[in-house]
Amino acid sequence: MITIFTPTYNRAYRLPDLYLSLQEQTCKDFEWLVVDDGSTDNTSELFEQWQAEESSFPIRYFKQSNGGKHRAINRGVKEAKGELFFIVDSDDKLTLDAISSVQMYGDKIMSDPKCCGIVGMRIYPDGKRVGGNAYFEEIKCSRFDFRYKNKINGDLAEVYKTSVLQDFPFPEYVGEKFCPEGCVWIAIAMKYDLYFFNKGIYICEYLEDGLTTHIDQVRIKSPLASSYTYAIEFHSKVPISVKIKDAINYWRFRFHCHDKKDKSKIALWAMPIGWLFYKLDCKKYPEICKK
Repeated sequence: MITIFTPTYNRAYRLPDLYLSLQEQTCKDFEWLVVDDGSTDNTSELFEQWQAEESSFPIRYFKQSNGGKHRAINRGVKEAKGELFFIVDSDDKLTLDAISSVQMYGDKIMSDPKCCGIVGMRIYPDGKRVGGNAYFEEIKCSRFDFRYKNKINGDLAEVYKTSVLQDFPFPEYVGEKFCPEGCVWIAIAMKYDLYFFNKGIYICEYLEDGLTTHIDQVRIKSPLASSYTYAIEFHSKVPISVKIKDAINYWRFRFHCHDKKDKSKIALWAMPIGWLFYKLDCKKYPEICKK
């Protein structure tokens, strides 16, 4: 079985579209697991209604105090009953045969201990690829080789083995409500391959009130998680050009931490440049930086 996992926060006005896309799936061998991250709208009422309806798939809904998407994912991984874990955000939806595709390709890798999951492509509602076209059929390789060796672009729709995610929880820093998902995906990529297939399965829209729209402010408010993620990528198998950016951003966000002491020796040459970006942040977002 597949776990479709949705972390949500005040998205009652978007969730019906996702629910409809799940109802219309050609394959119903999945559960819909939802962790509500402290919504103040009518999200809980929606799920109370949907759970009372007759459905061709189980709906499991949990609500917790607001702590950020990464804490919701950690909860979801603990609660999941499926062998595969597919994160589908509350403002997105799936193509009609997405679950069928996930099941088909998932069967190819479940017995492979070196492969941690499968990856389809994200598309816009008009069918165009998010992040550019991708010209390939099927590839089993690391995330790093996919991006940097094969030079394939396009936003990805990852489906991981639940057992693997259980070994790689997101760090939860006190007082921070954001953690870049890359910190876990990169750590997993250092140990496992993925099976990539060139098919759109995930339909997404980037909303004006979404995280990606205000990503700099979000990262400034969670500097420990942000700097930690850049440190992980810096030590991974990425090109030197990416490592340079990682080093600068690592120090940029370390300067935003209340505890300025850092015992690490990550690219000390990048510290002055990171400090300059930190000062630019303070000038651009004074109300955030002074807190």
